[in-house]
Amino acid sequence: MTDNRVYLFDSTLRDGAQTQGVDFGVADKIAISMALDAIGLDYIEGGWPGANPTDDAFFKDPPAFEKAGFVAFGMTRRPGRSAENDPGLSALLNSKADSVCMVGKAWDFHVDVALGISQSENIDMIGESVAHCLTRKGEAMFDAEHFFDGYKSNRQFAMDCLKAAHGAGARWVVLCDTNGGTLPAEIERIVGEVCEEIPGTHVGIHCHNDTENAVANSLLAVKAGARQVQGTLNGLGERCGNANIVSLIPSLMLKTDFDIGVSDTNLKQLTHISHLLDERLNRAPARNSAYVGESAFAHKGGLHVSAVEKDPRTYEHIDPALVGNQRHIVVSDQAGRSNILARLREIGINIDSRDAKVSSLVEHVKDREYEGYAYDGAEASFELLAQRALGAVPEYFSLNRFRIMDDRRWNARGELVTESEATVTLEVSGQPKMEVANGNGPVNALDTALRKALVPVYPSLEDMHLVDFKVRILTPAAGTGAVTRVMIESADGEGRRWTTVGVSTNIIDASFNALHDGITWKLMQDGAAVPSGR
Repeated sequence: MTDNRVYLFDSTLRDGAQTQGVDFGVADKIAISMALDAIGLDYIEGGWPGANPTDDAFFKDPPAFEKAGFVAFGMTRRPGRSAENDPGLSALLNSKADSVCMVGKAWDFHVDVALGISQSENIDMIGESVAHCLTRKGEAMFDAEHFFDGYKSNRQFAMDCLKAAHGAGARWVVLCDTNGGTLPAEIERIVGEVCEEIPGTHVGIHCHNDTENAVANSLLAVKAGARQVQGTLNGLGERCGNANIVSLIPSLMLKTDFDIGVSDTNLKQLTHISHLLDERLNRAPARNSAYVGESAFAHKGGLHVSAVEKDPRTYEHIDPALVGNQRHIVVSDQAGRSNILARLREIGINIDSRDAKVSSLVEHVKDREYEGYAYDGAEASFELLAQRALGAVPEYFSLNRFRIMDDRRWNARGELVTESEATVTLEVSGQPKMEVANGNGPVNALDTALRKALVPVYPSLEDMHLVDFKVRILTPAAGTGAVTRVMIESADGEGRRWTTVGVSTNIIDASFNALHDGITWKLMQDGAAVPSGR
């Protein structure tokens, strides 16, 4: 170990599980922990043995990690019990974890009010628990809960709590900003003062994000001497979340001289693991996430794109490929020729910049956005728009007619039900097709009926499904009628996700336009051929 080595401790499966609306299953914990190990983290906190059936099952048969230490979380012994006879500590020691991390009070206010015990007993609880755990486990860590509030309230007591753990052999004493209210300058000063009395090579930092400073606080703690950093994937955590380890990893690795034990190759998995978590939680990744978000290296203004085309360093602080992300040129009503040309190259269309079709496409995009279309979030629809301008989009099917009916009624059980039914009439290679389908809402019914008609002809559509649906009511600059814009995100079994847009004064018609683009884009990506007419 050198003073330059910073150890990464992930708490997604424990502290991140306290996020409102998040509920990990055992399969989720296995998949996420294996991905964390693969990227090269030092510690993975699996949860709290004995707290719930999920954690019990996970700790009963944990994954085999190649690098990471597997950590069980719990509390120091209870007041009035010996460490040897505390059931909570027994659950930790009987688990298959390599290490244990115990939380204990470090704020005199909590000891006096929440626990109602003497400060000396609290200190004894910490030291005795650490010492007992080391009789069975290779490493013991102490999370000093509310440390920064406690330090500002009663510095001596807070430091005595740390020293009790460190003196008993704790590998790490972790300074927790549990309420998330400490600002960066305070973090740097206090961590620096702690490291004057306890070696920084045994000091960790655990920040919450209630002032939007968790990452900054963690980085300054490392600057001040702390050598373990705790965080969660995508900043999951109670209230406003924890320090985002997805941002901490590249910030430490690419912008400082610290060694975090992550290879250049593994760093390229960062975007993947961030999205893996969102997939497990069945939510869309945040576009504006630092380093890994879809918009992290997106360029919209024409002047920006022109400069990036000459040298990406003009508007990018790192090469997006370093973290497994990619540059994205946005096409919108602010777009110029540089945007259009760059985006065309991204989708494999090479065209002379002097070609009149480029100027025509720029103006067409601006006209369409004036009508209500938005291509900066609907890349698949833009690709089709460009391909159509060049005459290169097959007509896989054409719609003759659709009809949607909604039926809201009381069923025989006295329950109120609403059903949607869609009827579509299509032509595929000159052959008429008609299908009827029910759905959970009119758009779902329309989508189901369309694919019911098309899957026999284009089997690759079987694995296509809608994952997001957004509606916005617009009032265009010209005219007084309200215009509806629909954005649909689709996905398939290949792991592809794409977004299309439709606009109309009728929400169902706008939805069909977006669905039509979504199906067409999917078929083009799959290399589907239009069947010959019969």
